[in-house]
Amino acid sequence: MPKIIEHLPQRLADEARRQTEEGGFSALTIRSVASACGVGVGTVYNYYPSKEALVATYLLEDWQTAMADLKAEASAAQKAEQALLAICRMLRQYLDSHQSVFGDQGAAAGFTGAVGRYHSLLRSQLAEPIRPFCPDEFTALFIAESLLTWTVAGTEANQLLRVLSPMLRKEN
Repeated sequence: MPKIIEHLPQRLADEARRQTEEGGFSALTIRSVASACGVGVGTVYNYYPSKEALVATYLLEDWQTAMADLKAEASAAQKAEQALLAICRMLRQYLDSHQSVFGDQGAAAGFTGAVGRYHSLLRSQLAEPIRPFCPDEFTALFIAESLLTWTVAGTEANQLLRVLSPMLRKEN
């Protein structure tokens, strides 16, 4: 009779996170996760088709938490600039907390297709909290794209604000 392991998909994702944080994405293997969780390699593949999918699970969980926090902070913002700074801060914290993935060349190669597929979704999610401060939808998406692209590139938030603030509604 097969053994039943409670919350196995979450345990696998948690172990992948631990191993990635300790050794980087390139050091992570499905075999090492399976061994640490006391299951066979095939069992891991029953839940996750690849190590990229396994890592994407915890990246998504963290992204959803970060977005919920960001939306709360941005909705409390009195000025548009506060919302923009909150987005920059959240993006920087997210990137820094996952440097073991985003700073790894092997991960970059593995996630290239996923980034392309989900880029417009990320842009749309980042546009949501700044939409109330923008004159139209295009401006909200443009600002969100700028924040995403330039924060990932390491541009300072104040420099971004200087360029993006004139695009916001004047009453803010």
